[in-house]
Amino acid sequence: MELYAGLDLHSRNTYIGIMDKEFNRVFKKRVPNHLELIVQTLDPFRDQIKGFVVESTYNWYWLVDGLMDAGYLSAHLANPAAIKQYEGLKYGDDQHDAFFLAQLLILGILPQGYIYPKKDRPVRDLARKRMFLVQHKTAHILSLQSLIARCCAMKVRANDMRHLTVKELEEWLKEEHLVLSAQANLDSINFLKQKIKGLEKAIRKKVKLKKAFHKLKTVPGIGDILALTIMLEVGDIKRFPKVGNFTSYCRCVPSQRLSDGKSKGHGNRKNGNRYLSWAFTEAAHLGRRYNERFRRYYNRKVAQANTSLATKALGNKLARICYYIMKDQVPFQEELFC
Repeated sequence: MELYAGLDLHSRNTYIGIMDKEFNRVFKKRVPNHLELIVQTLDPFRDQIKGFVVESTYNWYWLVDGLMDAGYLSAHLANPAAIKQYEGLKYGDDQHDAFFLAQLLILGILPQGYIYPKKDRPVRDLARKRMFLVQHKTAHILSLQSLIARCCAMKVRANDMRHLTVKELEEWLKEEHLVLSAQANLDSINFLKQKIKGLEKAIRKKVKLKKAFHKLKTVPGIGDILALTIMLEVGDIKRFPKVGNFTSYCRCVPSQRLSDGKSKGHGNRKNGNRYLSWAFTEAAHLGRRYNERFRRYYNRKVAQANTSLATKALGNKLARICYYIMKDQVPFQEELFC
């Protein structure tokens, strides 16, 4: 008898529901989040389980990896943003959710997430940590610029922050507590700068650009860090059958819903990869700075709408370009950009 398991994963426990192809519920149990206990619970059905599905929550790594290492190779990761249950359902709980996942798997209509290869995942997460630190460094820079502007009517460029000294802060701000506040920002900036460099060194040492991604650097605005970010976040480009699937995953397409030219709300704006969204937004900012064609396209969009939409539009163009560069392994051809 073929069985299928749905695992409704939470922070402290997992609800397991197992059913057969006729949707008969064979087994149900709530198990604490310990891999050994979950494996022991599934062991009596090992030879019959043809597939298991786990909801893609923030903590799925250990469960999916552990079950695959234990011999349950037919793993599926459910995309909760794409799963829609019957709206007339009056009652729902963890048991219903677990069996519903198994049912979708049996029917072959389960919206699935991508199980990123285990061996590459730590480096990708390290690149994400680097981005996290960069954002915090930027926050401290803006805070320090704001403090100086408020108290001294001076505008200090971000590039000049790296040369600031405590003595200069004392001369400008004078008041003791303001100097302490500014010094806290400055110390944090210098500390984060060192950590970011250390992470970049570790990432470059561990990962080299693959052939398909090496040509990304031919696109104006995309350097080592952005190319590495795109490579680590995309994984296998073949998982995107069409360019529209890729740009949607990168959050480069609008989520607005229109009817007769009127707005009828929005879809899920956060559905997709926020790291790729950041990468192509950065590429748009840098690209228009260094490339005349990109700058003209950006200016046309600004005239039609505003700077935010223009940046998004250029980011969408770059995402489409990068998709074909990665898929066909060809360099950027500027004459084709319009």
